[in-house]
This record gives sequence, structure tokens and C-alpha cells, in this order.
Amino acid sequence: MHTLLLVLAALFPAPPLPQAPPASAAANPAAPAKPQVTAWVEVARVVDGDTIHVKLAGKLEKLRLLCVDTEEKLGSGASSPTKPQTVFGEACALWAQEFFQKLEKDGAPAKIGLLFPPGRENHRDTYGRLLCHVILPDGTDYNVMIVKLGKSPYFTKYGYSEIAHAEFVAAQAEARSKKIGIWDPATNAPQTAGAPSAARPYDRLLPWWDMRAEAVRAFTELRAKEPKLVFEAESGASLAEAVAAGGLEATALSKARVFGEIDRVFEEADGSETVLFRAAVRDEALRVRIPKEAVAALAGAKLAQRGEEFQQNYVWYRGRIERDGKGFRSTCSDPAAWSDGRKP
Repeated sequence: MHTLLLVLAALFPAPPLPQAPPASAAANPAAPAKPQVTAWVEVARVVDGDTIHVKLAGKLEKLRLLCVDTEEKLGSGASSPTKPQTVFGEACALWAQEFFQKLEKDGAPAKIGLLFPPGRENHRDTYGRLLCHVILPDGTDYNVMIVKLGKSPYFTKYGYSEIAHAEFVAAQAEARSKKIGIWDPATNAPQTAGAPSAARPYDRLLPWWDMRAEAVRAFTELRAKEPKLVFEAESGASLAEAVAAGGLEATALSKARVFGEIDRVFEEADGSETVLFRAAVRDEALRVRIPKEAVAALAGAKLAQRGEEFQQNYVWYRGRIERDGKGFRSTCSDPAAWSDGRKP
């Protein structure tokens, strides 16, 4: 394994560190303003190209970088047809470790800035990792940079960037035009005929991610217009607002609804089904019970298929929501309570 790492490091050398912009550019009022960094933190460990551990407020925090998704490194344990372990994933992890190591000064850990979308300074994924952008000492947005270098796609599976959408689009277009990194047809190709290899199917993934991103965009716009009628299943705080507002009871809030992603649909022992929504905190997940006598009527909604890859996974749901010891719950027998996430 050690020999493999040395070979990968030789094949994929780290690029030069980003240089600070010239004084004239910094003084130019027409130049874009630098992002507002929430905090500067010490890098404790670089796991791979999109996951970094840092020391924040006296404790170790795991960061999952927004809008990027580097390939899985070899032997990481996580693998699927749409996210396989690849040689390039291993190379990216080595590159990232070396890149941040070069930012260290006089033996002190590298320092990076954290940038969050407005109002999401403590937003986490299902693994408890903080979701953010990393800003390098010279002001470079690391997330955008690795897309420009072809080390990651513009990852829109959970929505377009709230911080740098145009920059990500331009960065990916540039990398694809240059055919570098993941956009190079030779990347992850077997070195000898018949040798095992794995490659990620970006030709199918990008349209799927953008389809999901369009649903998120529609939700975001509607939520901004009708904050008292539109709620988010992924957020326990938002679901608590729904309960306080009347639980989305149709008689009181006929236009109110919840937007979310179906995680799984369970068949219960009594013949009923449970629709589990994806949640940032598992103990705050929304579960919708479909009684046994209503299962057939709701079959046409194809809720179970919503959890599959390459499907439009987001839905809108309207029904009375209550809080219980396991999070949030609702009961539904009406097919009209469900609609596609792209049609609010």
C-alpha cells in the first residue's frame, strides 16, 4: 500500500499554492469583495478532498465542504455504483493532504477560514459534519478551486450554491473544456487491458443532481415568499414551526406544506407503511404513517421509488404534524397530500 501511495503522489503532484492578488486588484473598487469569513481555525486532519477536521471553539469539528464531492479513496469503506472507490479518489486525498501541509508555517498547523450560507452557520449533514466553504489564507475559495482543477464536480445534489453558484458553473465549464481531472477520459482507465477499474458515471449524475437542485430552488423561493406556510422536513426547527402553526391542519392552513426528501419507505408488521424523511438530525425526522387500508390508494404516488438514485427524490407533503419522542409524525390516507418536489 505504501508503494501505491508513492506512485499516486508522483502521478498527481500538488499544484503551486494560490498566490495573493496584486495590490492593484485589492484596491480596485470594481473587484469582487472577498467572502466574509466567520472564523479562522486550525486544520487538525485532512481526510480527503472534501472532508477536513479542524479545531473550532476548543473542540474538534468535522467539516463537509459544500457543493463539492471528490471521489472515494481506495479502502475507505464507502462504495456504490454511483460513488465507487477510485484511483483518482486516492490521488485527490493525497493531493489535499499535501496541499494543506504546505500551508503550515514554522511548524504551526495551517489556518483556514470558514464561510457559511446566510443563516446556516451551524447547519450539519446526517453525520454531524458542519457544512461550509473553506477560504484559504489569500482569500481563495477552496471549494471553487478544486472544481476548477477538475478534482470535483459542481455537486448540486442538495441544491445550487447559495454563495458561489456562478463561480462553480464557470469553474466546472473550464475544467471540462480542458479535460482535466475527472473530465479526462483517461482518468481511472485501466492501465492494462482487462485490469479492474472503477469510474463514476458523471454523464448520468449531473442531470440527476440538477433535477434535484431545481426542486430545492423552487422550495427556497416559495419559502422566502410564504415563510409561515412552507416548512422543511430536513430541519427539526422548521418542523417545530409547523407544529406551532397548527400542524398543517388543512382546515387552518390549506396552503401550508412540508418539503423534503424521502429517505426510505418501511413496510410495517400490521400492513401499514411508514415514509421516513431525510433529516439533518435523525431524532428529529418526520415519519408519515400510511394505514393498511390506504396503502393501495397511495401506490400510485410511488413514494418508495423516490428514494432510488436517478429519481427526483424531493416531494411536497400536506397533513397534520405532531411531535413525539421519536421526532415528528403524521398520518396520511389521501394521495392528494403528496406532490412532486418541482411542483409546489
